[in-house]
Amino acid sequence: MRVAENLNRALHGLLEDDQEVYVLGEDLLDPYGGAFKITKGLSTRFPDRVLTTPLSEGAIVGAASGLALAGDKAIVEIMFGDFAALAFDQIVNFASKSVSMYGTRVPMPLVIRCPSGGNRGYGPTHSQNLQKHFIGVPGLSLFEMSPFHDNRAVLDRMLALGEPCLLFEDKVLYTRQMYRPGEVDDLFTWQLVDDVAVVRLDGAEGPDYTLVVPGGLAHRAIAAMRTLLLDHDLAGELLVPSRLYPFDPAALLPALGQAPLVCVAEDGSAGGTWGSHVAADLHTRLWGTLQRPVKLVSAADSVIPTAAHLERDVLVQDSTICRAVLEGLDG
Repeated sequence: MRVAENLNRALHGLLEDDQEVYVLGEDLLDPYGGAFKITKGLSTRFPDRVLTTPLSEGAIVGAASGLALAGDKAIVEIMFGDFAALAFDQIVNFASKSVSMYGTRVPMPLVIRCPSGGNRGYGPTHSQNLQKHFIGVPGLSLFEMSPFHDNRAVLDRMLALGEPCLLFEDKVLYTRQMYRPGEVDDLFTWQLVDDVAVVRLDGAEGPDYTLVVPGGLAHRAIAAMRTLLLDHDLAGELLVPSRLYPFDPAALLPALGQAPLVCVAEDGSAGGTWGSHVAADLHTRLWGTLQRPVKLVSAADSVIPTAAHLERDVLVQDSTICRAVLEGLDG
């Protein structure tokens, strides 16, 4: 099934199984079913717990935080992840702090869904990935949707944490298919290791390089791996975590330490990012075994244009990852 369908089914199943779950957001009700149709059918089945809201991200997240603080569970859809900036105060100064500022831990089962990323021609204010602005906030966890991780399992995990979580959902990924268990394509296979999807060349003994990317970059990373294999005879390994922050790579360190090159790629521009945090962490942990510095690939330092050819130049593409790996191995 498509990733969007998997997420839609996850929400249906969650609302059916748990009477304490509410979904809030703009234009969620049928027949529209949300800007990207992720909430399609929910309001018909659960009219009392799927609530369409005024156009105010601060109010939506504030109301959802109140529901979570009062003992229910809330899932918020931000129509475009860019607009999470309008709810920044509620997320950072209320929801995340409410977990621990009352003298004892207070459960706050809250998920804020953020359709993010470019490559759809939506322009500067509808194509960003704002992850870096939420990295390192105490009491706040960041996840990213992927074609490997079943969304029901991801949502269950987020709510079970009992703290506010942001789920970043690459908009192009909505149209892609979920990968079947163990199978990527004619060249690559995958498996889950400590909730990280690990993609390898079928039958390969050891990688010439290892990529670490969030879910929205998975297809671009796999396309780069195919090019590097067929054109340059380089066999790579790909790691795609579901939970981006906090991210503990301990279980993966033995394999990462054996790779001649570790390359971390991310969707946003450089500077205080998830990618830089992971690269610095891996560099420190693997200092004794690294053969080369950890390579970091980010989007260009630019707003995101609407014109497709200009947008491609700004955002990370499979060709960007290819160049970074080749440069890293040559350096």
